[in-house]
Amino acid sequence: MTPEQGVLLVVDDNEMNRDLLSRRLQRQGHTIVTANNGREAIDKMRSQPFDLVLLDVMMPELNGYETLEQLKQDPDLRHIPVIMISALDDIESVVRCIELGAEDYLFKPFNPTLLKARIGACLEKKRLRDQEQSYLKLIQAEQEKSERLLLNVLPKAIADQLKQGSQTIADNFTEVTVLFADLVNFTELSSKLSPAELVALLNQIFSTFDQLAELHGLEKIKTIGDSYMVVGGLPLPQAGHAEAIAQMALDMQKAIAQINISHIHPGFGPLQMRVGINTGPVGAGVIGIKKFTYDLWGDTVNIASRMESLSLPGCIQVSATTYERLQDKFQFEKRGPIEVKGKGEMTTYFLLGS
Repeated sequence: MTPEQGVLLVVDDNEMNRDLLSRRLQRQGHTIVTANNGREAIDKMRSQPFDLVLLDVMMPELNGYETLEQLKQDPDLRHIPVIMISALDDIESVVRCIELGAEDYLFKPFNPTLLKARIGACLEKKRLRDQEQSYLKLIQAEQEKSERLLLNVLPKAIADQLKQGSQTIADNFTEVTVLFADLVNFTELSSKLSPAELVALLNQIFSTFDQLAELHGLEKIKTIGDSYMVVGGLPLPQAGHAEAIAQMALDMQKAIAQINISHIHPGFGPLQMRVGINTGPVGAGVIGIKKFTYDLWGDTVNIASRMESLSLPGCIQVSATTYERLQDKFQFEKRGPIEVKGKGEMTTYFLLGS
């Protein structure tokens, strides 16, 4: 079917008029469906697509005005163009139909040349509208894809600021809880696995951690090699961020234990993870203009990183600051003072359970 041809619905209660118009339109190459009245026409429009409706004004049961009004009030049908046809040579009738949403108005008897031109113009307008809708849907799909990609890089609140044109995005947070986790001896394991196996294993581990972060309402910051960083309490304040981080740390250890059951590597023991947690103030913001990231900085971050690097395999080490906020809600074992680079001796604790 060419762009000048379409599927047309002819609605007229007069059989002779209906057949005469149908045959004329069929000779022009259109596919024709007929209806005897307005109700039948609406039922047919709901059951199959049409490019154009030619609707008689004067009909019993449901006249053309009423049919047109119902059609334009239906969100699924209102896009179908309608040409009103009538023997009424009355300007008030024309105005009423146009106000109700008709594309055009033709008087009986039809001038064949005018009929062909009006139908061709309506079909062209519908084709352009359909094309526009198709482009809009494509643009919307691309926007949604871009939105998903952006939210994979940045927290939603930060992404919203960026879309609004913020040039510098940086905030100070008076108290958050930061967690670092690192897989023990992963470099040694990587030498025994193919690149594909290594990526698959890391993807499984970190995807599980991502799900846990979402479950506990936490914000994943980044992964670096086999290290994972997550924070509670930003970019939106969160009551109980220390508790959420502690529970996630315990769940991460359980997840590693489950992965060990399904992944047995000959010549290499089970995977183990060191975890470090600290609570305190941080600065946070978007870094860079290309491949930008949302990152944290400050003493709290550095101490959390030290808690991880100085922890023991399979253990969750927390600072005294975090311990003070959680001591009544979780089980701990005092490790005692350890030497922390740049900080001297610090008393730390191992998180054992909830």
